[in-house]
Amino acid sequence: MAFCVYVLLLWFAGAAFKSTLAAPRTFEIDYKNNCFRKDGDPFRYISGSIHYSRIPRVYWKDRLLKMYMAGLNAIQTYVPWNYHEPVPNQYIFSGDRDLEYFLQLANDIGFLVVLRPGPYICAEWDMGGLPAWLLNKTDIVLRSSDPDYIRAVDNWMGNLLPKIKPFLYQNGGPIITVQVENEYGSYFACDYNYLRHLTQLFRHHLGNEVVLFTTDGASVGFLKCGSLQDLYATVDFGPGGNVTAAFAAQRYAEPHGPLVNSEFYTGWLDHWGEHHSVVSASIVAKSLNEILEAGASVNLYMFIGGTNFGYWNGANTPYAPQPTSYDYDAPLTEAGDLTGKYFAIRHVIQQYKSIPEGPVPPSTPKYAYGAVKMNKLKTLSEALDTVSFSGPVKTIYPLTFTDINQHFGYVLYRTKLPMNCSTPTPLSSPLNGVRDRAYVSVDGVAAGVLERDKYITINITGTAGSQLDVLVENMGRVNYGKGINDFKGLTSNLTLNSKVLTDWLVYSLSIDEAVSQGLLTGSQTEEMWSTLVTPLSAPAFYSGTFSIPNGIPDLPQDTYIEFPGWTKGQVWMNGFNLGRYWPKRGPQLTLYVPAHVLSTDAPNNVTLLELESDPCSSGSCTVQFTAIPVINSTVAHTTAHAFHSVLQYYSFVDLNMPLEIGFHIR
Repeated sequence: MAFCVYVLLLWFAGAAFKSTLAAPRTFEIDYKNNCFRKDGDPFRYISGSIHYSRIPRVYWKDRLLKMYMAGLNAIQTYVPWNYHEPVPNQYIFSGDRDLEYFLQLANDIGFLVVLRPGPYICAEWDMGGLPAWLLNKTDIVLRSSDPDYIRAVDNWMGNLLPKIKPFLYQNGGPIITVQVENEYGSYFACDYNYLRHLTQLFRHHLGNEVVLFTTDGASVGFLKCGSLQDLYATVDFGPGGNVTAAFAAQRYAEPHGPLVNSEFYTGWLDHWGEHHSVVSASIVAKSLNEILEAGASVNLYMFIGGTNFGYWNGANTPYAPQPTSYDYDAPLTEAGDLTGKYFAIRHVIQQYKSIPEGPVPPSTPKYAYGAVKMNKLKTLSEALDTVSFSGPVKTIYPLTFTDINQHFGYVLYRTKLPMNCSTPTPLSSPLNGVRDRAYVSVDGVAAGVLERDKYITINITGTAGSQLDVLVENMGRVNYGKGINDFKGLTSNLTLNSKVLTDWLVYSLSIDEAVSQGLLTGSQTEEMWSTLVTPLSAPAFYSGTFSIPNGIPDLPQDTYIEFPGWTKGQVWMNGFNLGRYWPKRGPQLTLYVPAHVLSTDAPNNVTLLELESDPCSSGSCTVQFTAIPVINSTVAHTTAHAFHSVLQYYSFVDLNMPLEIGFHIR
């Protein structure tokens, strides 16, 4: 009998132990005590933003470990819709787009995750993460109850959210909260039915237990249109201001519950032609301390910025595209290097929670591979049959990128001059329809540049019947505000001496594919073309190679490429699109080259598409690989837009609160 009792006691003890092990994981809002509760205990997160889409997969672990060692207990990331569904119903979740791997890696390291799946994300990303193919319906109202938009959103979320569900905290994963839309109170539509639809959609796929939230600027005006019942309203604001007043705005929408700053800005974004944004570590540390002292949860945006490889950068209005670097003056640099700001933030966090023991992973080593001689291959016009896979489309009036089903890069428009232009004759885009920059040549000779909002007229010469080429570059779609319906190409007619030009051939260009497949061959000798160089030259391809000895340990390493004497263009390394270079405008002079795109087994190929002018006539036809980044060179400052950006950033500077409530733009 005693033995049976003993067995029963063991069974009950085992059952109780199993019950304890099987206790459900919970993450919820405690409105009574103004906090989050994780598994029943009060909880607050100290998070950092990292965008997996801006960092090569091979470096995800390195960056996450550095964030973990800073004392963060969570990370925040966006999901860019256009990164995963580049064309309708074709989804990419592999390689650098492997979201599930990224979430699992974060979980394995010990992070919780604050996920922001959109559908709109802003993020200084092309079109705010919305896919450009949505513009196939030319009058679509994005971020609204427009049926065509809703249909596309439902389809996308029906694919994405089921992938996310297993990673919810309640299901054993790291995701504690999920954002619905993003800064919707800053958008003109103010469509509550749209937010209600998204809420129902997220609930349908993710269930009723997950905490859904919104983020808006710390302003009653923004929260009126950005918040909705069943979505917990949080705010965002930067350092240097009145923290108490900023959270008072959140209390307008959420009288009870945890205080949350979902975007505490560690730096700020850049634009071509403006100085690199720099915010002192001391200001960031001081405001972070005030936020944590208030008991709030906080996300540091950005903790690492990363890189807008390829064509992924966005733009603001008046039209100002962001550069390739998204360094953001963050605690970790674009290349994942440790900064003084990193350690200042780590020191603040250490006052409020324990920091993981052990050494912080070091910055990755960089190597200066030196100068690489570049050889001219051919002009874009000469390479047209190679880079235009589909050939031309004949049309009376110009077509947009959307019309020819091309979303990024470059499109060539070709026609003939209808009249003699023996004296300089104005070629104009009277409706400012060049989106975004056009490189004009007549019979293969460069004639000038048209640029959105800046240069809508140039003078050209030529004879009737001369070939007029207009190469139009998509410089990045607007990512914020009502201008996100950002069509590219020639969106209106060009005129020559006020006469509308007609009868165009429009060439869709597959330059990335041509470069990666090694189709741009047939190098010319220097003597054949050097005498043709002018201050402004027609767009042309250049190529150079260099070898990395395989006998040297730890090579290849990260590096930076700079462009001495070059003007503006696109650069590929072994077929990988590193992004845009524009040293003539700045502030960025060097582009980050991650080691994984380099090879020690074969010569490394550098390909440039120089759009305006090369340095080769002076004999210095080289690019330079250096170990030192330069992203903050002195530039001719665009005063009006720069001041606008300063107002954006310092929307919470304490000036007795006339400005801070109600002014947030990003």
